[in-house]
Amino acid sequence: MRVNFVLSEVATGLRRNLTMTVAMILTTAISLGLMGTGLLIAGMISEMKEIYYDKVQVSIFLADDVTDEQRQAIQTELESSDEVRSFIYESRDEAYERFRQQFSQQPELVENTPPDALPESFRVELVNPERYEVIAAAFPNGEAGVDQVRDEGEFLDRLFSLLNGARNATIAIAVVQAVAALLLISNTIQLAAFNRRNETNIMRLVGASRWYTQLPFILEAAIAGLIGGLLAAGGLILTKVLFIDKTLEGPIKSGIIPPVEWGEIILNSAIVSGMGVALAGVAAYVTLRLYVRL
Repeated sequence: MRVNFVLSEVATGLRRNLTMTVAMILTTAISLGLMGTGLLIAGMISEMKEIYYDKVQVSIFLADDVTDEQRQAIQTELESSDEVRSFIYESRDEAYERFRQQFSQQPELVENTPPDALPESFRVELVNPERYEVIAAAFPNGEAGVDQVRDEGEFLDRLFSLLNGARNATIAIAVVQAVAALLLISNTIQLAAFNRRNETNIMRLVGASRWYTQLPFILEAAIAGLIGGLLAAGGLILTKVLFIDKTLEGPIKSGIIPPVEWGEIILNSAIVSGMGVALAGVAAYVTLRLYVRL
């Protein structure tokens, strides 16, 4: 009897405040969807860092007038350095051939680039890619046959800064939306409690506990939060099917972007659904304790 009564009160409350409940569900869904998207972006950034930073190389470009002794001295120092994991020497001809392969889709660029335009170089893989300064200090630009030292990690740092900014912006918008959802939940619960104040007062007079009279309102909010979380989870699934798997299919196959597995989608969907229930339930409970006397 008590369970049936609580469930009937929940259904009645959802029907009475249908428009506000729908608004609460949609606001919660948007905020949780953005939060889930932020988590996906964070996961992709983490995987991209592992992929790209492991492949980062420092290029030591040699001057046009480099001598055999200077070239050999550079190679000897690289061989003896504890910071260097491995390195390869690339001649002008090899550099030009690699350039032709990389830009084979732009024949005009290849034709307008003379074979001697690309310098010979040493491509160095470091034990710790973040210690680029050690190599730069060991081979100063313009000295001992070195033209310049270039670190690919500088570009990656700028790229990941941009991606981190997109992730942070998405999460910031999600937090703002979540605050709006919590305020809407609070207002909805207050309105629902006010509309059913006579019923709850009678229940208290006949001996019902405060928790028993509050439970229907908390369940209303939790159900609305669950529906919002499920809508957000559906949005994540559609994002993978329609955007990640189709729009980003080329970059994923070429290894530029790591794939998003279904396991990540399921995990993030469970997280946002649980957050929807938890946030709505806690907001309703706090509202009832602070603003409503039941």
